[in-house]
Amino acid sequence: MTTELRSVPRAPGRLPLLGHILPLARDPFAFLGGLREVGEIVRVELGTSPVYFLTTPEVINEVVVAKARSFEKGRLIDRAREFTGNGLLNSDNTTNRQRRRLVQPMLHRARIQEYSTAMVGHAQALADSFEAGRVVDVHLAMYEYTINTVTTSLFSSHADAEAIDVIRHQVPFLLKGVMARAALPALLGRVPVRANREFDRAVVDVRKVIDQLVAGARKNPGDSPDFLSTLIAARDADTGAVLSDEEVRDELVTILIGGTDTTASTLAWTFHELAHEPEVEARVLAEVDEVVGEGPVGFADVPRLTYLAHVVNEVARLHAIPVLMRRAVQDVELAGVRVPAGTELAFSPHSVHRDPRLYSDPNRFVPERWEDGGSRARTGTEFLPFSTGPRKCPGEAYARMEMPIALATILSRWRLRPASDAPVREVLAAVPRPSSLPMTPVARHDTSAAALLPEVGRRSG
Repeated sequence: MTTELRSVPRAPGRLPLLGHILPLARDPFAFLGGLREVGEIVRVELGTSPVYFLTTPEVINEVVVAKARSFEKGRLIDRAREFTGNGLLNSDNTTNRQRRRLVQPMLHRARIQEYSTAMVGHAQALADSFEAGRVVDVHLAMYEYTINTVTTSLFSSHADAEAIDVIRHQVPFLLKGVMARAALPALLGRVPVRANREFDRAVVDVRKVIDQLVAGARKNPGDSPDFLSTLIAARDADTGAVLSDEEVRDELVTILIGGTDTTASTLAWTFHELAHEPEVEARVLAEVDEVVGEGPVGFADVPRLTYLAHVVNEVARLHAIPVLMRRAVQDVELAGVRVPAGTELAFSPHSVHRDPRLYSDPNRFVPERWEDGGSRARTGTEFLPFSTGPRKCPGEAYARMEMPIALATILSRWRLRPASDAPVREVLAAVPRPSSLPMTPVARHDTSAAALLPEVGRRSG
């Protein structure tokens, strides 16, 4: 029997006018995780605006796979449109299918192999910058690696150091601003406070830089295989249409946003987890030594780093995307509930990944659950690091090459040890960031005094 949307349960903790904003702000991960105890579809109010959260893989699958054409990206992506324009991230379903055909060839295996050269170079430069005993902000270091890698893949020789510096500095303000705007009423995004001014400035600066890069590449296309040159040359196979400068910019901004802080956070959490799991770390190091040896990590090495891949999967499970959203574009039925067109829906990969009905001991870091013979590897809507369905992140293959190259390059030379006893919390972001992650590099193949410093090293200053 079909029921009406008004009959679904509402999450506890609602306040007049504010809705559920306060419990979300106090502990978003606990709030989202608790929704599974309320129901399969749960009403949550952001201010006075209702959003209906989906809490089981089955109903999530209906939205993102089985009935995907009945939904488009929702409120979170609407707010992102302020700086991403109409790129893959937030385009309507028809435009998304057209753009995906143009973008996908840039992420085929042969292209990933070309990009891997830059990944290796930037990873080696990062490993070279470490000094035994000198404390590193690991999340910042991983952000530097991913922004360097992605900007090289996007722009190659088209971008100079000044342009890259603008992008490196401003992207964090863009990401922070979008998360805030998604949760708060639209009016607050126009209040002239510091956070809004920083966001507005970041939008202007990044768009200006990328517009200049696109214009330069139009005049001097060259023969670079980077994303910018490929997008400019791309033609729709059916219509022969090419992308305008604005459309090229929108796709570049989308890739830039989707491929930097998210990957940086996953890498940072990997070092954190390894430092607290010596048996896992020992097994990873043994595999890296066997596969890579003393040379640089090669493109062909990555598929052989199988246990490292399990580690990355387990990190991606534990520290997952907090919220993804959809909006119904037509009346549709979900789990026996009639959902009218225009309804805002959401689901939490972070919560799904920690559901004890799906994963035994879900809050423990257990890479072995991904091995044959252990807990069966999860797919589809039980494991959503890149979402799934027709709107799945197209950059998965890129990220799954970028991350093991960085990890294996660094781990072949260094162990990273906590430089503080302070607890590390998840901070709300596109992928949760560590609250603070100072770590001390310890050289693996060096017996000098500096390499043998205790857990808390000297801080850089």
